[in-house]
Order: sequence, then C-alpha cells, then structure tokens
Amino acid sequence: MSDVEADTVFAGSIPEIYDQYLVPLIFQDYADDLARRVSAGAPRHVLETAAGSGAVTRAIAAVLPRDASYEVTDLNEPMLDYAKGRLTGDNRISWRRADAQALPFADASFDVVCCQFGAMFFPDRGKAYREAKRVLGARGRFVFSVWDRIEENVFSKDVTDALGELFPVSPPGFLARTPHGYYDIAVIESELKAAGFREVMIETRAAQGRAPSPRHVAIAYCQGTPLRNEIETRGPEALQAATDHVADAIAKRHGSGEVSAKIQAHVITAQ
Repeated sequence: MSDVEADTVFAGSIPEIYDQYLVPLIFQDYADDLARRVSAGAPRHVLETAAGSGAVTRAIAAVLPRDASYEVTDLNEPMLDYAKGRLTGDNRISWRRADAQALPFADASFDVVCCQFGAMFFPDRGKAYREAKRVLGARGRFVFSVWDRIEENVFSKDVTDALGELFPVSPPGFLARTPHGYYDIAVIESELKAAGFREVMIETRAAQGRAPSPRHVAIAYCQGTPLRNEIETRGPEALQAATDHVADAIAKRHGSGEVSAKIQAHVITAQ
C-alpha cells in the first residue's frame, strides 16, 4: 500500500483515539461552528458526507429541528460504526456507508450538504462537488471546511518537524500531504464553480487547539490519524518511539503542562 492509499485508512484503534484525543484538540470548535451554519434557516433535510467519528454529527443533532431528517455517511466503515455507537436513539438520523463521489440519493433531496475536514481526502473533488450540487435543492447550501496550510497550524507543523528529526531519511509526510494539502482559496473556489455552484463564500477562521499535556498531542497525531500507518512501516518499535519523540518536542516548545497553539481552517459555503 502506498502512502497516499494509507492516508485514507482509519482502522483498528484509530477511530477511538481520533475521537478521544484529536477531536477535543482541534476539531470540536470547528464542529460547533459548522453546526451553527448548517442549522441556520432550520433545514428539514440534511446530508453529511465523510462524517468520521461523528464530531459534527453530534453537534448538528443537538441543534437540528425535531422534525428534520439527517443522513450521515462515510466511506470508512470503522469510523461510521464508531460514530453510530456514540449517538444512538435519535430517529432523525440514518447511517449509511457511502462515497461522497457517488452519492446514493436522488436529485434535489437535501436542503444542506455538509462535510467537516473531509474534502482533502476525496480522490476526485470535482466529482464530489458535482454530487453535492446534484442532491441539493434549488436554494440548497453546501457547507464544509478544510484545513489551511500546515504553517498556520502549529501542532501539525511541530509534529511533522519532530518526525523529520526522528526519521530523516524518509520523513512521514501525511499531515502536510493530505490534511493540509488543500488550502489554496483560489483553487477551492474555482473547483466549486466548475462543479456548478454560483455563489462561493470562504471564511478563514483561526482558533486555539488545547490539550492537557504534550503527550496528549503526540498520541492524537501519531496514533489517532493515518499518520500512524506511515510511522508503523518504520518498524515494530517505531510508533512508541515517534510518540515519545513528538511529546518531548511539544514539551520543549510549549511547556510540560497544559498546551495551546494556533489552528486555522477555511469554512466554505457554496450555493
């Protein structure tokens, strides 16, 4: 399996570690913000693609009208199963394994399509954007977010630099390559308009990532993302060595107690 192929593998213990460590570190603030945007105007029919461990799902479910219907999808079954397990008993929500590039829904089925930090993983974003437009009603909205460049996301940069020190011959490049590889606003806007969206609004939004310790940050990135797949190819002891080294690097830069650093993303609304 190539590194690019491994970038989309969220299996084993990754979903649980991702949700417990990475979501509160960098995702929750953006999930709450996306939920507010999605719920504006009280939509009746909502679709979420690339739902991951369900951070946005839980936030949206808390603010959607009681009579709304909410389709939650992801191509990665372990992540979808984990998300479903965290949010049971809500009869507004339907869970379905689905590819954002080939959605199994009729034309004009939804008022809002949303996706948090998933577009970077789509092999063909143009196809995914055309599918989002196809399933939206005439005045529907496509609301999604992507991370800004890695230099604007301090912990991601710190982790990448630390792993470059530990593995100088072939440093793991997942974070720069995929999560932070789709940040050019002009490219995002042009791809959405090529897919048929007429109005595209992009807001660059900074926040603070916070963790109780440097080790929390190291576990989140090294063990709770597909970066783990890259690290583990270096040998049986590589994951522990990488986690320890990253934790030390974060402590040297940010201190040994509670840590915080800038994170930044683009939030896009297309109509």
